[in-house]
Formats: sequence, C-alpha cells, structure tokens
Amino acid sequence: MGKYIELTNSNFEATIKEGVSLVDFWAPWCGPCRMIAPVIEELANDFDGKANICKVNTDEEQDIAVKFGIRSIPTILFFKDGELVDQMIGAASKDTFAQKLNSLL
Repeated sequence: MGKYIELTNSNFEATIKEGVSLVDFWAPWCGPCRMIAPVIEELANDFDGKANICKVNTDEEQDIAVKFGIRSIPTILFFKDGELVDQMIGAASKDTFAQKLNSLL
C-alpha cells in the first residue's frame, strides 16, 4: 500500500530526481489543502511503484517553497526526472491529477 512521501530539505532532490513526482505544497491551516489531502493519499495508493506522490508542509519547509516561488497553496508541482514540467494552483479532482500523472509516465 502506497503512502505519500513527506519531503524536506534533506530528501527533496533525491526523491524527485528520477521518474515522475507530484509534489503537493500545503499547510495544516489551509482549508483547500485539507480538502485534497484524501485525494493525495488515494493517488499515493493508485500510483504506488509508478510515481512519487509527495507533500511539502510550507510552514515547516519554507526554503523549498521559496525556491519554487510558491505564493498560494495548495500548489501542485509535477516533476519528471528532476525537471519541473507542470504546475497546478488550487484544489482539483482526483481525475485531473491522475490524468496529469499518466501523461508524464
């Protein structure tokens, strides 16, 4: 059973450098972030072994948020082999995220 990966400064680069990664920038106080949290967990199960489903708590990992210019949350970044290839701002449906991931696989 897949589980999303909590990203920090220490594991961010190593985690996203190979394959496809979805990175959810969120914070505990953010309503829309809490709304899509179950979707992110479902995607972690659905894409287990195919893509990295990750979360960055912007309150705890401000350096990463600043590096990618995150100004509003939730912001979802998509990486392929370490390269930023797409981004979405705000909540979206599971299907929307899944289609984006499948297009990168």
